[in-house]
Amino acid sequence: MSGELAIALTAALILLAVAAVVLAVRTRRVVATPTERAVHAALHTASLAARALRRGLDADSAETAAPFLRGLTGTDGLALYGGDGQQLARDPDDHPIWDAEVLAACDGAAREAISGQRRVMLPARVSAVIAQPLLDEAGDPLGVLVVVTTRSPAPGMLGAVGEVARYAASQVELAELDASRARLDRAEVLALRAQISPHFIYNALNTIASFVRTDPDRARELILEFADFTRYSFRAAGQYTTLADELRNIDRYLTLERARFGNSLKVTVQVAPEVLNVVVPFLALQPLVENAVRHGFSGRGGGSIELIARDEGSDCVITVEDDGVGMDPDALRAGPSDALSAGMSPQEGNSAHVGLTNVDHRLRAAFGNDYGLVVETAIGAGTKVVMRVPKFRSGVWVSGGAFGVGSQ
Repeated sequence: MSGELAIALTAALILLAVAAVVLAVRTRRVVATPTERAVHAALHTASLAARALRRGLDADSAETAAPFLRGLTGTDGLALYGGDGQQLARDPDDHPIWDAEVLAACDGAAREAISGQRRVMLPARVSAVIAQPLLDEAGDPLGVLVVVTTRSPAPGMLGAVGEVARYAASQVELAELDASRARLDRAEVLALRAQISPHFIYNALNTIASFVRTDPDRARELILEFADFTRYSFRAAGQYTTLADELRNIDRYLTLERARFGNSLKVTVQVAPEVLNVVVPFLALQPLVENAVRHGFSGRGGGSIELIARDEGSDCVITVEDDGVGMDPDALRAGPSDALSAGMSPQEGNSAHVGLTNVDHRLRAAFGNDYGLVVETAIGAGTKVVMRVPKFRSGVWVSGGAFGVGSQ
């Protein structure tokens, strides 16, 4: 019985092995069909073209993208033109197909495609020149994709050229949107820098001057704090930083303010260590703390501020709360024009509203509409500003002192 059992087990194992081999062969055949290989190759080629075009459409990106775009169209030659009708690159660059007649036909077709914002097809020595404009969502030309073919252009080829042109246009438009967003981010940071109160700078320098004779060592310390504060606030780095760096600069700011107010300004800071490396927009906390000092204690000469950064699962929640004079929430929502009813001067109301609105907009632009500022305030009841940011967000990162786009 033991011999028969061994034979039966051996046969079963052989059958299982054969079945596994057959399954593996079938699996390999399924994932390696000609259609799937063609789709994979096309997607890979498209991604290589997109990598270049996401830098914008210029001579360098056009030269890099042209071979991949030509591969997608399946044509004999391809040229890319800018929105001004000037040729940026062609592929293959040294092919005999690019004689004077064909180049002249390509230039003419590109200009006509831009002016008419439509596809243009001209007969040529080789067979045909097809110019497809690269249009943005508004229908404005970003450039032109021109192909040269030695075959009679069939509907399938014309469709492929149109789809490739639309794909290229979308990548160029995304590049322009990225550039616009970067310019907007820089403009908003400049606006925040402009909101750093000239009164604070004047008062800080006056405070330092008052210590020069009475306490020179203290004056030197404050000068270094002031220098570090301004160096950080006006640095030329990117749009994001870590919460630790923001808190370090807030500490410099409060050190200078405490030197002016003395014991009348009480500050409490509680920060969970695990959120120190969370990425936040540059100068996101400065307007909140400065608003608490400038507007919270207006006419009172002092008060207390509490800054707390908590770890709440996937988010970091930062609150800045003061026990000052508070603001009229309706006037704050309405804008700086109603500053007087909020208990502030027009200049103070404008600064508070613009600063908080700026930070709220930057948070939502970076992390989505689920994130932003929540302001809890009332006249005579102080002000509490809550900032919620994700502990991780793909697309925003800080590395080695450089700020950019990628994965945190």
